[in-house]
Amino acid sequence: MEYAIKEVAGIIGTKTDKLHDNTISILLTDSRRLSFPEQSLFFALKTKTNDGHKYIAELYKLRVRNFVVSTILPEFDAMADANFLVVKDVQKALQKLATNHRKRFNIPVIGITGSNGKTIVKEFLYQLLHNEFNIVRSPRSYNSQLGVPLSVWQINEKHTLGIFEAGISQPDEMERLQPIIAPTIGIITNIGEAHQENFVSTTQKCLEKLSLFNDCEAIIYDGDNAFIANCIESACLSHKAIAWSRTDSEAPLFIESIRKKENKTTIHCTLLGFNRVYTIPFTDDASIENVIHCMAAMLYLKPTSVNDEEKFSHLEPVAMRLDVKQGINNCLLINDTYNSDINSLDIALDFQQSRRVEKKLKSTLILSDILQSGTLPKSLYKKVADLVRRKKVDRIIGIGRDLCEYGNVFEMEKEFYLKTEDFIKSPSFRKFKDELILIKGSRHFHFEQISELLEKKVHETILEVNLDAIVHNFNYYRSKLKPETKMVCMVKAFAYGAGSYELAKTLQEHRCDYLAVAVADEGAELRKEGISIPIIVMNPEFSSFNVLLENHLEPEVYSFRLLEAMIHETERRGITSYPIHIKIDTGMHRLGFQPEDIPAVCERIKKQSGVAVRSVFSHLAGSDSYIFDDFTQQQLDKFAKASAELETGLEYNVIKHILNSAGIERFAKYQMDMVRLGIGLYGVSASGQKGLRNVSTLKTTILQIQNVPNGDSIGYSRMSFVKRDSRIAIIPIGYADGLNRHFSNGGGEVLINGHRCPIIGNICMDACMIDVTDIDAHEGDSVIIFGEDLPVSELSDKLKTIPYEILTSVSPRVKRVYYRE
Repeated sequence: MEYAIKEVAGIIGTKTDKLHDNTISILLTDSRRLSFPEQSLFFALKTKTNDGHKYIAELYKLRVRNFVVSTILPEFDAMADANFLVVKDVQKALQKLATNHRKRFNIPVIGITGSNGKTIVKEFLYQLLHNEFNIVRSPRSYNSQLGVPLSVWQINEKHTLGIFEAGISQPDEMERLQPIIAPTIGIITNIGEAHQENFVSTTQKCLEKLSLFNDCEAIIYDGDNAFIANCIESACLSHKAIAWSRTDSEAPLFIESIRKKENKTTIHCTLLGFNRVYTIPFTDDASIENVIHCMAAMLYLKPTSVNDEEKFSHLEPVAMRLDVKQGINNCLLINDTYNSDINSLDIALDFQQSRRVEKKLKSTLILSDILQSGTLPKSLYKKVADLVRRKKVDRIIGIGRDLCEYGNVFEMEKEFYLKTEDFIKSPSFRKFKDELILIKGSRHFHFEQISELLEKKVHETILEVNLDAIVHNFNYYRSKLKPETKMVCMVKAFAYGAGSYELAKTLQEHRCDYLAVAVADEGAELRKEGISIPIIVMNPEFSSFNVLLENHLEPEVYSFRLLEAMIHETERRGITSYPIHIKIDTGMHRLGFQPEDIPAVCERIKKQSGVAVRSVFSHLAGSDSYIFDDFTQQQLDKFAKASAELETGLEYNVIKHILNSAGIERFAKYQMDMVRLGIGLYGVSASGQKGLRNVSTLKTTILQIQNVPNGDSIGYSRMSFVKRDSRIAIIPIGYADGLNRHFSNGGGEVLINGHRCPIIGNICMDACMIDVTDIDAHEGDSVIIFGEDLPVSELSDKLKTIPYEILTSVSPRVKRVYYRE
């Protein structure tokens, strides 16, 4: 939905005069999430660790023109075409706007609170009800003072049911969230120890959570939980309570029996007097309880929705924060360094146990002190010890003052350290082998260091990357464009072998508009490293939607099948206006809609709300060579016609782009709204232009020099013989590192101390031999495989291939070293 900025100003209580007539539809609280700047209203939030005001200048340059601020800064004077809505409290303004938005819709809304299980219950409800309602819901676990208003802002006229979760960590917080969600049905999952340190008692915390339901019609809860039942009575909410029970046969939902089997659980129950049997694909107690909450809510909301027993058997697990990675020495890592409390530890240990069945590995827990539990350490760690014992953990490694002090309660193989650094430096850290390792720690302990080191790969050969050369090449192409033309920089294939994160960070610092990767996993890695600018995924796979959406990656869409899948997935998740990039095939014949498909594309997109077209583009097949100029002109003309037809059909403007590196060099007048910079960024001119700088230098060192007598052979299969007494250097780089085997036996050469030396013998997997008879070379000397004085284009010419192949062939095991001059 769109709001006029003057209407927003009136809602949040700020001046409406002297405002430019803009409209907004997106609330932005994190500058890294920017997708549609013209439609965004940025809230400059101040927190203990950050201040959103310092990102306003950057956002302004990215074409954001609407801001909610609490401080007027001098630099705002230069932003004459921007709207600044001044308020005392930016967060309250955000919440006030969301509250007003919620009041516009008279639909049933389910509000979920509790200590654990909120997100799971929400997602299970969506899976069970999405065929009967048009559902809007919290993305992931958006349940905070910021997450809730951003979630509720998604509601539009098409929705028939809302499902939102609410979490609190301080007293009086729910008072702010209640009018924003305004639930008609409430679910309280459970009350645990999370954030207990900020409450006088567990009862106070429970009553605070229950205040979400003050205006509800019904409250769903576990009637056998006497504590919650007493709190509901104390809150004078008993008349709204709808309890399910395992013991009370008079309950609206009576659970007669729960029978667990190997991979599923059968629940026999009575719903309003009718017997039902549901089979669910889970066996853990938390999932079973979450499903029962859903049954009770469905029974109240729409009794017929529980008649279909089959859909319960198709429930899918909800991915949360547990990350599984291959580790060193045949170890498997479960990385859960997001938070640490006893309830989430229980969940993580359950997951570890399930993985243990798949791989017969020793079970190890690396655990930090559990902070902010609200429980005395002695009692807390007795409970942790009991839990760890019940989950059959073989060994615990504890880090933190409290674990060191109370480590005696753990009756198993154990060791304890005060600090993460102490553990990393210990002899034990180097002895992991054949273990299933759960890394579970509070963020304060920086357990990501442990995870990274347990995955670390080491290799002597290095690829040096000159970041200043990247900046030079970026600006070289920028100088050929109009100031308003956007740039996409290609960082796919590990940034053409150079290492995507450091390059992406550099490009982000120098105002690159977009990055592009090949697959979603590449984009996810950049997001993990803090890259916040928009990222296009050029070859999205159907199995990657979860990674794509969780990391806010924008997919290329090239077929009706992919378009339908994206629409289905976004609507299934309750996402609206997710940015996509439409690919048109104008002659490359690789991927893309045909120009004649455009009317049907427009018709389909206009009938849904899950996705919105951010850009339309095509690929030039021969822009690097003048002999294909007639064909290139045909492509340019086809694209201009098709993109105009798309904009007309959609009835809104989109970004248009077709030029690649060679296109920028030779056809700059067709730059349109955006260009895509690829190989040129890495120092290789696609059309032979001068002015670019070398970016990557692949280098190694001489391990050994051998004196080989005349007539002896060198290397495997005896393909080379020396014709004189020779000095042969052995260097630690082979075809496993990306040195093509066709360079064997004099086919290639390297640079040592400024001299070119031939490769002799067959290149091995991890090493090769160089004839250094005629130069002054010593063990330990540097060896250049390609770089400034031995260009990568020369290597590709010898192999009758292209520089792309040489650059992207450099193995991930080769260490990347980045530098500035």
